[in-house]
Amino acid sequence: MHIPDGYLGPATSGVLYVVMIPVWIAASNIVKKTLKAAQVPLLAIGAAFSFIIMMFNVPIPGGTTGHAVGAALAAIILGPWAACIAVTVALVIQALLFGDGGITAIGANCFNMAFIMPFTAYFIYKLISGKSAPESNIRIIAAAIAGYVSLNIAALFTAVEFGLQPLLHHTAGGQALYCPYGLNVALIAMMSEHLLIFGWIEALVTGLAVKYLQKHKEIPIS
Repeated sequence: MHIPDGYLGPATSGVLYVVMIPVWIAASNIVKKTLKAAQVPLLAIGAAFSFIIMMFNVPIPGGTTGHAVGAALAAIILGPWAACIAVTVALVIQALLFGDGGITAIGANCFNMAFIMPFTAYFIYKLISGKSAPESNIRIIAAAIAGYVSLNIAALFTAVEFGLQPLLHHTAGGQALYCPYGLNVALIAMMSEHLLIFGWIEALVTGLAVKYLQKHKEIPIS
C-alpha cells in the first residue's frame, strides 16, 4: 500500500501533506493531554508492531505493495489519535531508512494508513462492540471486522489516488506524467488483493490480539 516517489503528481502529494499537517498537530496535542504515563510504552509498541507487520508486504502490479498495517489494533488499544502517531512514526522510518514508500508520498501514505485507517477501525469497533462486556466475544468479532474493513478502505483511498493521476497530470498528447494506470486498473489491482488476502490477515491479527488481551488483561482495551 506504500506509494513510492514519482507515482503521485506534486499537486496530489502537496494537498495530502497539507491535509496531514493539522492532523499531526491535533494528534500530538490530544495525545499529550490524554495519554497516561503508563500508556507511553504502548505507543512505542504500537509503532513497532505496525512497522514490523508492514514489512511483510507483497508487490502489487503497478508499483505498490499489499500488506496488513496494524493500525486497527493500535486504535482499539490506544485510541485513534495515538494510533495515528504510532503508524506515522512507522511510515516515516520506513520511508527514510528503508525506502519503503516515497518521501514525497509520506503525506499520502500517512493519510491512508495513519489517518483514514485507525479512525475508521476505531469507530467501526466502537459501533459493533457497543456496551458489550470487555471480555465479550462481540469485541473480538468487532475488532476483526474493524481490521478488515478499515484496511480495505485505506486501500481504496490509495487506489483512487493512483487512478486519478492520469487524469490530473498528463502531456498535451494525453500521456500520463506520473502513475500511468487509471481507476479501472488501480482499483482492481489494489482491491483484489486486499479484499481477498490482506484484509483477512488484518482481521485475524486484530481479532486474535484482542482475544489475547482479554485473557491476560495486562493491557486494557477500550
